[in-house]
Amino acid sequence: MKRLSFRIIWDRLSMYLPILLMGLFAMATFWLIRSAPTALEPAPSRPVRHEADYFLRNFSIRAFGIDGRIRNEVFGAEARHFPDNDTLEIDTVRIRAVGENGLPTVATAQRALSDATGNDVQLFGNVQVRRDQGPGQSGQPKAPVEYRSEYLHVQSDRGKAMTNQPVLISQGQDQFTANAMNYDDNTSVIELTGRVRGVLTPRKAP
Repeated sequence: MKRLSFRIIWDRLSMYLPILLMGLFAMATFWLIRSAPTALEPAPSRPVRHEADYFLRNFSIRAFGIDGRIRNEVFGAEARHFPDNDTLEIDTVRIRAVGENGLPTVATAQRALSDATGNDVQLFGNVQVRRDQGPGQSGQPKAPVEYRSEYLHVQSDRGKAMTNQPVLISQGQDQFTANAMNYDDNTSVIELTGRVRGVLTPRKAP
């Protein structure tokens, strides 16, 4: 097992927190959906089963900032709400969040599962997160930072992101691969475990 200080690779691969957490905060907007269905009258008491009580198909949700600009967008092929554990499941999900600097973070996955608060989010199947970067010291745009795995679990209220599946984190030709990952924002440490490999390409002198 190898443990890498987050600060060692901070300047080379930029900040992982916006990739792993910021773009996924948009998952909380899914809970705008909860205001849509309303019960006309109390239903008879019956055992609660894990069955969806409503669906959304080919939907999109947008959240706007006070300046009127779109901050978060969530797209999905189908969403299902389960009242027994108050969770929302989305197929073919795409999340786009725009930061204060105007740069977008886009996350896609085959399936997403969120709790009622949007603080606990799991992405399954071909998970890809891409964060665009601003210009570097030369004035040229830096390569986007990308995350790829088959699974990503984000606990935004605890400042943690993790996966027990092989992961690739890259920016341009720089990249790190590992069998699993744990990131703790409280300590600013990313822990890569298993077969950890890193490639950092030399940079040209200014």
